[in-house]
Amino acid sequence: MYGDHATVRKILTESGDTWAVVGLSANQARAAYGVAAVLQRFGKRIVPVHPKAETVHGERGYASLGEIPFPVDVVDVFVNSDLAGQVADEAVAVGAKAVWFQLGVIDSAAYARTREAGLEMVMDRCPAIEIPRLG
Repeated sequence: MYGDHATVRKILTESGDTWAVVGLSANQARAAYGVAAVLQRFGKRIVPVHPKAETVHGERGYASLGEIPFPVDVVDVFVNSDLAGQVADEAVAVGAKAVWFQLGVIDSAAYARTREAGLEMVMDRCPAIEIPRLG
């Protein structure tokens, strides 16, 4: 298990409320769209990160993490596992506090690098499933 319950709780309650959602577009059929809506309902500010840089759920999108002109606290990753490690490295580079790999997104080497860099990290979990359990 990459990220125990304590780490999940810490990221959701202590790491900050600005979440960059990598892979989020205006496509309502994609899981990222629904998960971002749940995060918003629980008080998180979502920042869409997608090559299309679309506005989603009322929030302006950016083509990459590096283009976001303000700090992000958590980077929620909805890309294929083979691309996720690069996103985790970008999260470290932009000064995020935590990285969250969604269900099915697994890269143990990226997990090790990210933890070694001092960030909290959860892998193969979904915040939209975990956040309602905190109450």
